[in-house]
Amino acid sequence: MKQAAQTVKSPSLTLKAPAKINLFLKIVGRRSDGYHEIESLMQKIGLFDILHFSRQGESISLSCRSSSLPEDRENLVYRAAHAFFSASRIAPGVHIILEKKIPVAAGLGGGSSDAAAALLGLNRLFGAGLELEQLLDIGLDLGADIPFFLQDCSGAVATGIGECLQKVPQMGNYWILLVNPGFTVSTKWAYENFPLTSCANPYILARGRKMSRDFHLVHPGLFEELGNDLEAVTINRYPEIGDIKKELKKAGAVTALMSGSGPTVFGLFSGKEEAQRGFVRFAKEYGANVFLVRPYIP
Repeated sequence: MKQAAQTVKSPSLTLKAPAKINLFLKIVGRRSDGYHEIESLMQKIGLFDILHFSRQGESISLSCRSSSLPEDRENLVYRAAHAFFSASRIAPGVHIILEKKIPVAAGLGGGSSDAAAALLGLNRLFGAGLELEQLLDIGLDLGADIPFFLQDCSGAVATGIGECLQKVPQMGNYWILLVNPGFTVSTKWAYENFPLTSCANPYILARGRKMSRDFHLVHPGLFEELGNDLEAVTINRYPEIGDIKKELKKAGAVTALMSGSGPTVFGLFSGKEEAQRGFVRFAKEYGANVFLVRPYIP
């Protein structure tokens, strides 16, 4: 069994929780429990939330700085902490400060990454010694993307509902320009409105089989194969997303794609100067909702 992390008790701890982008997202079906089965190539990026943990009190206390996020059981970090203490049989006693940098409900996995960081952080903070497999089980009960963020990797192919993961090499040496239009999109809404019938989307199964064979290559030459099945759903309701994609390509992006269920769009740039010019251009319109980052390296 693989250890999740160092498990020496400590009075305090700070962890970064990285965002992710989906370089490819295909929906292959829906299970009887309501979860959708997917094929996705996920890449962690250098945009982070920051979580501060300190051992204190006899309960779970959560503070979300500069954010309107709930600080109780409605917050995934709080639920992750509760699940950790239940699984480890350790008496609760922690204060967590969550500094949000990743936009909320933006297709960047911020909530899932925060929950994963909470599980990893508490395991170290309290010296619980839970194995990675145990943390993966806890995480999957909380959300399908959480197992990806628990893994010590830069990117992975995710199948099933997102829990079956195959690590892949880091993507190329690209600059990633993120443009968030400033509104949120419900992941639940996007998935529920995706047409699964072959009549509605006759090409996705063939495209999915081809991409599955090529997943492990992770090469710039595959950009013509990259895609996101949820784009059609989200762009139909929010045309601005499609406009951002077009403008990113005009700005010099090698490719541009909506991440997850949106609304954030990312452009991949091969050169730093082009990426910086693109950043300045989009920041004039979208302000603090524009980020220029690199691929995450564990």
